[in-house]
Amino acid sequence: MKSRIEGRRAIHNLDFSRTRRHGEDLLTAEQRAEVPPIAHPIVRTHPDTGRRAIFLGDHAESIEGMEYEDGRALIEEINSMITSPARVYTHTWSPRQFMVWDNRCTLHRAAGFDEARYKRVMRRCTINGDRPF
Repeated sequence: MKSRIEGRRAIHNLDFSRTRRHGEDLLTAEQRAEVPPIAHPIVRTHPDTGRRAIFLGDHAESIEGMEYEDGRALIEEINSMITSPARVYTHTWSPRQFMVWDNRCTLHRAAGFDEARYKRVMRRCTINGDRPF
């Protein structure tokens, strides 16, 4: 697998993941223009730890230089490997908790939430500065 993905870049596309996974709350043409698809390395080196990590997930639509179907199959194969039950942490929330993670080496996904029964406050803090390499 390492040799198959070394040096490859995946095209990440928010419109693709919204349409494919959710089918609701689709992006408008204006929103699509604001967040166009962008290529990211599949394997990235963390600038602080030097550890390598896979950077894929729902937004990854295709792989540069590969036929679309072949790239999709490879993305699905990798996503299945990196989200196997043995590698997934599922958090059970309690009041007044917060979660912090490093997007450079953590794949995350929101779970359903009963907004009619529970109150929640979410804040996102993004730290700018380094670029993947």
